[in-house]
Amino acid sequence: MSDQKNDAGTSQANAPAKDPKKKEDQKKKDDEDLSEEDLALKQQLELYVERVQDSDPGLQKVALESMRHEIRTSTSSMTSVPKPLKFLRPHYGTLKAFYETMPESDLKKYLADILSVLALTMSAEGERESLKYRLLGSEGDIGSWGHEYVRNLAGEIAQEYGKRQSEEAAIEDLMELVQQIVSFHMKHNAEPEAVDLLMEVEDLDLLIEHVGKTNFKRTCLYLTSAARYLPGPDDMLVLDIAYTIYLKFEEFASALQIALSLDNMQHVRQVFRSCDNQLKKMQFCYILARHGITFELDDDMVADDDERETLQDIINNTKLSESYLTLARDIEVMEPKSPEDIYKAHLLDGRASAGASVDSARQNLAATFVNAFVNAGFGQDKLMTAPADSSIGGSSGNWLFKNKEHGKTSAAASLGMILLWDVDSGLAQIDKYFHSNDNHVIAGALLGVGIVNCGVKNDCDPALALLSDYISKEDSSVRIGAIMGLGIAYAGAQNEQIRSSLTLILNDAKAPLDVIAFTAISLGLIYVGSCNEEVAQAIIFALMDRSESELGEPLTRLLPLALGLLYLGKQERVEATAEVSKTFNEKIRKYCDMTLLSCAYAGTGNVLKVQNLLGHCAQHLEKGETHQGPAVLGIAMVAMAEELGLDMSIRSLEHLLQYGEQNIRRAVPLALGLLCISNPKVNVMDTLSRLSHDSDSEVAMAAVISLGLIGAGTNNARIAGMLRNLSSYYYKDASLLFCVRIAQGLVHLGKGLLTLNPYHSDRFLLSPTALAGLVTMLHACLDMKAMVLGKYHYVLYFIVLAMQPRMLMTVDENLKPLSVPVRVGQAVDVVGQAGRPKTITGFQTHSTPVLLAAGDRAELATEKYIPLSPILEGHVILKENPDYREDS
Repeated sequence: MSDQKNDAGTSQANAPAKDPKKKEDQKKKDDEDLSEEDLALKQQLELYVERVQDSDPGLQKVALESMRHEIRTSTSSMTSVPKPLKFLRPHYGTLKAFYETMPESDLKKYLADILSVLALTMSAEGERESLKYRLLGSEGDIGSWGHEYVRNLAGEIAQEYGKRQSEEAAIEDLMELVQQIVSFHMKHNAEPEAVDLLMEVEDLDLLIEHVGKTNFKRTCLYLTSAARYLPGPDDMLVLDIAYTIYLKFEEFASALQIALSLDNMQHVRQVFRSCDNQLKKMQFCYILARHGITFELDDDMVADDDERETLQDIINNTKLSESYLTLARDIEVMEPKSPEDIYKAHLLDGRASAGASVDSARQNLAATFVNAFVNAGFGQDKLMTAPADSSIGGSSGNWLFKNKEHGKTSAAASLGMILLWDVDSGLAQIDKYFHSNDNHVIAGALLGVGIVNCGVKNDCDPALALLSDYISKEDSSVRIGAIMGLGIAYAGAQNEQIRSSLTLILNDAKAPLDVIAFTAISLGLIYVGSCNEEVAQAIIFALMDRSESELGEPLTRLLPLALGLLYLGKQERVEATAEVSKTFNEKIRKYCDMTLLSCAYAGTGNVLKVQNLLGHCAQHLEKGETHQGPAVLGIAMVAMAEELGLDMSIRSLEHLLQYGEQNIRRAVPLALGLLCISNPKVNVMDTLSRLSHDSDSEVAMAAVISLGLIGAGTNNARIAGMLRNLSSYYYKDASLLFCVRIAQGLVHLGKGLLTLNPYHSDRFLLSPTALAGLVTMLHACLDMKAMVLGKYHYVLYFIVLAMQPRMLMTVDENLKPLSVPVRVGQAVDVVGQAGRPKTITGFQTHSTPVLLAAGDRAELATEKYIPLSPILEGHVILKENPDYREDS
């Protein structure tokens, strides 16, 4: 045996000696470069290599242990290879060949361990030798060889796992190693690497047993952030694991947010049942209320009746109006504003202001909307609620009658917007319009009732009681008012009673087209994201019953949208309905297809669907094709999920502007408006500003409205200036001027206290009703002339579904406002960063209540209180910190 060994050794040594002299010289030169220490180390290691091949097992063992000791104790800088590995590189082949000849023994395993580490620097790409020798080596602790080695192993395991899966080979030995690596990573603050490895080997459940109290937050943060970039259904699995981990460590508020993100009501109930702290439950209710879903608490979740009522009140948003007005008083903006205060005509040169003094119905209608948007939720204004004897010269009655026919509908409904969320006072003030002889006024009052009740639920269902008598009246405008009011008041409520009465209208052959279109939209809103088959069938039948001429009408296009809203964000569950839509008349077939696709994947960030929609937009079609509009909007709806996709889609939309046909160019501004809603990004602002002077008036109108959308509720001075200039540029063009006015109203939405962004909780949750309201309004804007500039301008009120105060309101344990110092700054992404990095940058310290702009984040600036919500947004309950000591 020993002879063989020595032979093997010599044959190895003799092989490369082609030109001994050259070789020697080279070696001498190398040695001269080394310091004495390194030279000693090099000779020492070469001696060990010789000794390892010795016939005496005792000598072998000592040599291996010394070699192992050298490798383990060597430290090196980040950029260079550790010395022992460097000097052992030439002997890698020798040791490998020798290993093959050794008999099975502990020593052989010992050598395998060392080879596995050497393979780190020596092995050829894709050979996975490090892993091979690791599996052959001893079972010892892998962490002792250092981080770099463990990371390299993890990479090789991922490749090997993929290969074995395709060959259907056993993977048990790999999984044992994975266990070791994961536990090493979790102990050494490398949670992201552990998660990545487990994702590669499709076994995330392992994570649950390895997370501890110190690292579960960082692990879950990484999981939830990674979920946005994973294809379905993996994203759901990852979020599910994060949910389980949060529950395990009793981080209930975060678990609730993940449950809402998964749209899993079972999980939401489980969070309520698992938590026994009443204060925390109140915080959950605030999160549910902000998300805007209908949720009934039962005895299991909250045992005490009084407590349950308090909690249900929070979910029902009954106190939202109160908090909003507290914010307004704190910021001192209670003073009502008139449209003139917004237009600021005195800042412009002469010609525009001269034209504005004429009392045209179109301009009065614009003023109605501006007034409604600006004073939304404040309960007082200068047009609709001003007392009769005031100096302005007239009560609400007078302003109402400065509007023509259908204009009165919007005027009466604007009262609902001004009294937004304040149900008792709102219904009392709107009541007087119900006694009017003018059907348009009654229609507006009905719509106003719906708007007042938007997002606020009430046990006695006042909206349903008032509106249900009017949905089957003769006059179609009254019916639309009542139906649209129901849709806005009960969005997301899935109310059976309304469904049965509205589906009757859908199946009524005599009902006019506009009534049917609005009925479908209201059903879509009430059952948003529910995938309800009965509603879907009713809408499908209504679509099939339409005649050829009706299918060409812009209003008919609201029917496919209503169908899409039922599947909002529900991904592949739309497929059965999408198959049915392929049987529709070819006039509407493609339109329906695009709308369903874009709604079903809204907010998912699904790259393949964005590519699919872009493909449809790339075709140059003859005039009269309408389906590309919803496809463009669809790109924005799908890509708005995360920042990266958002920026990429803004770039893609730029290309569509350059190469697309007119019908695409008309939709691009609206898509940009949706992507940056209430978030005025400078590059988008400039693009829209350029398009607002476009030669095609439809493109210009869409761009102007979108300028209003991206600046909605921000009081952005730059956009306000642009719109003022546009108002003087377009002073002769009534339609465009109308759009400019609407945009001005949007920019000053709620005097700058409101936002239209459907995303909340640090852009993690997407409120389905808010998105549904926005998408409905944008679809209506695809055909401005027929809808917004025609007699259906009240579709603009659909955005009330997305209106939310952009505030941080801190309350004490009795839910009374509590002013504490907070730091508000630009949010910083800290996923997977080492240590405890700062989560905000460039902050200022304010006392609550404060306003949060898009991309802002707040943190408490005091140790005195502990917030019960992980994300400071909306209403946050603070409890006193028991460990806090005042500095004397």
